[in-house]
Amino acid sequence: MKAIYGIVVLIAAIYVQTSTAKLQCQLAQGNIPTKWITMVDPCIKKMREQVQVELRAAVSYLAMGAHFSKDTVNRPGFAKIFFDAASEEREHAIKIIEYLLMRGELTSKVGQLIKNPMPAKESWETGVEALKDALGLETDVTIKIRDIIKECETPTNKCKDGVDCEQMYDFNDYHLVDYLTGDFLEEQYRGQRDLAGKTSTLEKMMKTQGALGEFLFDKKLLNGEPL
Repeated sequence: MKAIYGIVVLIAAIYVQTSTAKLQCQLAQGNIPTKWITMVDPCIKKMREQVQVELRAAVSYLAMGAHFSKDTVNRPGFAKIFFDAASEEREHAIKIIEYLLMRGELTSKVGQLIKNPMPAKESWETGVEALKDALGLETDVTIKIRDIIKECETPTNKCKDGVDCEQMYDFNDYHLVDYLTGDFLEEQYRGQRDLAGKTSTLEKMMKTQGALGEFLFDKKLLNGEPL
């Protein structure tokens, strides 16, 4: 009886697999012209790397937000600004992916864009320390964006054998450079100035009022008051 039951189960499994295979829909790849795809390899590589840069920044800000949310730290104002910053960095990563899609440059290896970014630190002694780290983080992101702009204004990669060097690499990607300069650098510079100002104010408050200064500063952050 057990042997008969086993045969029935095996037949049923084969039938299900066969039916599933018949139901699968496989569409042929479209024969789309590629002349409109004009980004050169150095720019593509830099932009793909920037996705990782933005995601690492997002994860670092998440670690900061989580630290200041702990009951043993309890600085909800700091937690708020760092969680907000994490969302902004994630949005930057999405914007870069969307740009690559618009330019026809995300047709393969999409999974390599998102790896396993880890924060450099998971705890901070004071709010000043965290703000200084945040400023350093933003500065590093800005430098990376400036590197992309330099690369895409005058790509310098050597040409491969059999490839027209002038066609492939003597190329100024005006649109990408304008996009990064207008949409990203403006926000980066404003963010850096804001963090520098917050750091300066908090240091002065802690110098005159000690831990109470950080507590009052945190309340201002939470309420969105000017600093």
